[in-house]
Amino acid sequence: MANRPVLAPQLRRLRRELFSSPGDGVLSISLIVLIGLVAIGFLRWAFGQASWAVIQVNSTLFAVGRYPIEQQWRLWLLTALLAAATGLSWGLLRASPRPDRTGTLWPRHDRLAVVILVLGALWLPWALRLAALIQLRWWLVVALLVGCRWAAGRFAAVLPSALRRLVPLLWPALYLLGMVLISGGLGLVTVPPSEWGGLLLTLLAASFAILLCFPIGVMLALGRRSDLPLLRWGSVLYIEFIRGAPLITLLFLGQNILGFLLPGGLAPERIWRAAWVLTFFAAAYLAESVRSGLSAVPPGQFEAARSLGLSYGQTLQQVVLPQALRVALPAMVGQFISLLQDTTLLSLIGLLDLLGTARTVMANPAFLGKSAEVYLTLAVLFWCCCAALGLGSRALERRLDPHTIPSAT
Repeated sequence: MANRPVLAPQLRRLRRELFSSPGDGVLSISLIVLIGLVAIGFLRWAFGQASWAVIQVNSTLFAVGRYPIEQQWRLWLLTALLAAATGLSWGLLRASPRPDRTGTLWPRHDRLAVVILVLGALWLPWALRLAALIQLRWWLVVALLVGCRWAAGRFAAVLPSALRRLVPLLWPALYLLGMVLISGGLGLVTVPPSEWGGLLLTLLAASFAILLCFPIGVMLALGRRSDLPLLRWGSVLYIEFIRGAPLITLLFLGQNILGFLLPGGLAPERIWRAAWVLTFFAAAYLAESVRSGLSAVPPGQFEAARSLGLSYGQTLQQVVLPQALRVALPAMVGQFISLLQDTTLLSLIGLLDLLGTARTVMANPAFLGKSAEVYLTLAVLFWCCCAALGLGSRALERRLDPHTIPSAT
């Protein structure tokens, strides 16, 4: 009887949303039965018929490709640094510039995220039958992420504001350090790009293209709206040519033409050729998204800024671009997600990205007929990466929404 007042509103809401009319009730029941049958069939296959040995045996190959085993400690070090930076940024974003509505250090969504991380650390090593040392490393990474998240949220108020403003600079520095750790240098043994593969190569190519296509796309969008004819038409020709050519064609051109145009020794590695092609391809589409955001800014904003004495560059930097990028943010993140998915085309030009590694594994006679397990694993990995981008985008949209930012008064 004590739960009745709580359950009654929920039952009324379900009845209103699912059974508001006889037709809605029949449709809701049919969909529930269909979803239940599909779920039962999938669970019966996943836990009774599927053979996950193909994933367990080749887990390292899917993760890092043919990266030397004796040098994989560098990847674990990079993973630990990324976990610490993620926890630090996560905690500072929750604590500043405005606290959570509940005023608690761990909001509900944060607690849910920690539970998912802990369950993943419990289940993943067991499912893949990883060695005890690797399981310990996974736990250390999770503990480092959660610990930095707690410390940043707990002590953010006592940190100097100048130090907190330097935290965003941690990410580009960490990215450059990660490139050194992966490829070698500064006294480390060089690992050639031909030995990179799997998820490592996919994330590396996607992050490289995402980071560089953004400034190029912004410059192309501004160039297309420029009053200088040469700059305007040059930007238009570039954007329309790239948008009119299939990505796979550009990838093949980048792999073959650069070897003829550049002298021997100057042509970049095949992986970097593909990464630059992805960058320039995504920049053309991103330019159109940014241009839509620029068109949404009223012309009076530009004129008012210039009348206040701001230069053209200051007007773009402080008035126009912040508003335009906030409007174009959903479309830009959609382009980033598409770019991450487009990295699967790298397997068609001979690179062992995540999909290329999967094809290599399935070509092994010992794993013939295991394509469903492999492709399902790839789908889950790509979904996790795309979902992370989507969640980050929505969180950034909420923080940049001027209607939710409290006034100074």
